[in-house]
Amino acid sequence: MTENRAVQQKSVRRNRVAAAACVAAALIAVSVVGTRSATADEPAHRAAAAAQPAAAAAPAPGSGLGSAALVQSEDQVRQGLNPVGATVSLAGRQGLSACSGETTMRDLTKGGATAYASVTWTFAADGLLTESAASAPTGSAAAAWEQQLVGLVQDCQKEPAGHWYYGAAHTLTAAGGTARWYPSYNGDGAASGGVAVLRSGTRVALVELTGPAASVEGITTAALRRLAS
Repeated sequence: MTENRAVQQKSVRRNRVAAAACVAAALIAVSVVGTRSATADEPAHRAAAAAQPAAAAAPAPGSGLGSAALVQSEDQVRQGLNPVGATVSLAGRQGLSACSGETTMRDLTKGGATAYASVTWTFAADGLLTESAASAPTGSAAAAWEQQLVGLVQDCQKEPAGHWYYGAAHTLTAAGGTARWYPSYNGDGAASGGVAVLRSGTRVALVELTGPAASVEGITTAALRRLAS
């Protein structure tokens, strides 16, 4: 990659982060594709989750991957978040993260996935939660895509002073899958969301919380369980 191209990519990343609040406001008008997700498993959360929008869409025929495999509203409520809208797609063309610029899951997999699913959640206050997932044809392909996603995140761990950046990786295992999650810090060094790379079998995903103070580990655990379901 040439120096000019690297500078351009960094500029795109900054613009995406700066625009997150504006995007959140614009997406408050809910656009949900597909059917409702399952209600919360725990009675204590059922009433709260019922008031939230669902983010499930039917999987592509034979793929076994739909937005029900992505993080849901009740998962966020349990972490103290207040989701108010969701935009769902099965095309794989959503930008992966604030760090990756305009790179999509379809770009990363070179169109080789058997299915894609993505969602953008908006909150009552500023911030976004985005997730993009893909189903690989083989385990080796899934492992390769996972490493590419990790590389994208690691590219934003070392940034100039005053820029936002991702912190050190944390690993977790749950529901037959593994994840690496990274806290995110703003230009002042304050924690502000985070990002995670997930893999369960032949499924891989990247989930990012931008803005709100919440448990990134909790969101990552919930997302991993959904991906493994």
